[in-house]
Amino acid sequence: MTNSTYQSTISKHSIVVASKEQVSSNLSGDAIILDMKSGTYYGLDEVGASIWSLIQRPKTVEEIKNAMLAEYEVEPEECEQGILSLLEDLATQGLIDVISA
Repeated sequence: MTNSTYQSTISKHSIVVASKEQVSSNLSGDAIILDMKSGTYYGLDEVGASIWSLIQRPKTVEEIKNAMLAEYEVEPEECEQGILSLLEDLATQGLIDVISA
């Protein structure tokens, strides 16, 4: 998969995948990510770590939302907003590639 240009808006139809320019590890349920380009570390809580685990292979935002709804008790709209917010942050930091669908 080629490195895609960051899209300013991620929708539920977007496909996202973790960038190849990072390494990550699970630490007591949380995820620690190292951006190899900048040398910066990032941390994700348990829910963020679950999403991070899912996007090690390309997934649509809708697929991520369905997986989170199956795992956590949360309203669908709140779930989608949280996912989109996290993905926007990850994309801004260059930690994921976003492909418009």
